[in-house]
Parts: sequence; C-alpha cells; structure tokens
Amino acid sequence: MNKLVRASFFKRDPLACARELIGTELIWGECSGVIVEVEAYAAIDDEAAHTFTRPSARRFIERNKAGAAYVYFNYGVHWMLNVLIKGNENGFVLIRALEPRRGIELMKRRRGVGDIRQLCSGPGKLTQAFAITGRHHEMNLCADQRHCFVSDRQARFDVVTDKRVGISRSAHLPWRFTLRGSPFVSQPVKL
Repeated sequence: MNKLVRASFFKRDPLACARELIGTELIWGECSGVIVEVEAYAAIDDEAAHTFTRPSARRFIERNKAGAAYVYFNYGVHWMLNVLIKGNENGFVLIRALEPRRGIELMKRRRGVGDIRQLCSGPGKLTQAFAITGRHHEMNLCADQRHCFVSDRQARFDVVTDKRVGISRSAHLPWRFTLRGSPFVSQPVKL
C-alpha cells in the first residue's frame, strides 16, 4: 500500500533522499508518475547548486521546511522542480524524469506529443506535462495529497548511480540516480 512521503523522509542528506526517491510516485493534481531519474545537489561546496551563487536559494533553505518545493525558471525556458532536503546536510533533489501513470492524455495535450516516453523524460518536459510553474514555489509537498510523493516502502528498486548531466561545474560528482533499464530517463546512463 502506498503511503504519503512525510517531511521526516527529507530530513536526511541529499544523496540518501535522491536515491530513495527512485520508484516513488509524484502525484500532481490529475497527473502522476513514477520517479525514474533524479539528481542531488548539496547546499555547501557544490558549485552546481544554486546555493553556491544565489543568496535567494540560501534564504529559501532558511525559511522553508524539509519537503518544500523549490521551483525555478531555467535559462528562461523551462520550470524545474526540486524538493528541499534539510538534515545533517542541506540541499535539493531535482526531479529529472518520470514514467507517466495517471493523466496521460492531459500530459499529451500539455506537451503536444503523442509518445508516452517523451512526456516526462527531462525536468522541463515533466514540469510542462504536470503544469508545474513558479506558483508552486515553496509549496509543502508533504501535506497535500494532491501535490505529494507516495511510496510503497516494501518495494525495492535497482538504482544506478551516474554523473549529473547538463551542468559544467561539479559535473564529476556521481549524484544522478536512475531506475536501471527505464526507457523514460532523460539521457542514457554512462556506465
């Protein structure tokens, strides 16, 4: 039976949370999908994290609780959905790709594509498919069953670790996590 992922889940370190988000389901209104790809970002000493160059990201961490949505507009093109991690180490987990489960026809209309594998196979694609925008920034993702993560705690998933993609700084860190063999990831894993 699936259970709502509570704030306590996000009160650990970003790497542990990122790895264990693989296989959970993101519910967003009428749409949902199983998370097949994420990336972890550390709030300290990670040059690829917003906290390295943006004081606003550091203030976001100070004023929000673990499990809050950190949504930003990337390169003036796509919204990106992250979840705030606040534990021994603070940081974020970027939701990079999902396997669509519910609301597929609505996602197809929003994205203007018919191939189910292209609906949520990238962070900008999934926010477009789910209609996630800046209005969701700072939303608590651990309280509302219409905007949350759910998990089957008994299920186990084969998670692959890889280098993060689409960044130039701290790109060597193996902080990308994917569901082994998933055709829904944004880019193939480089083993």
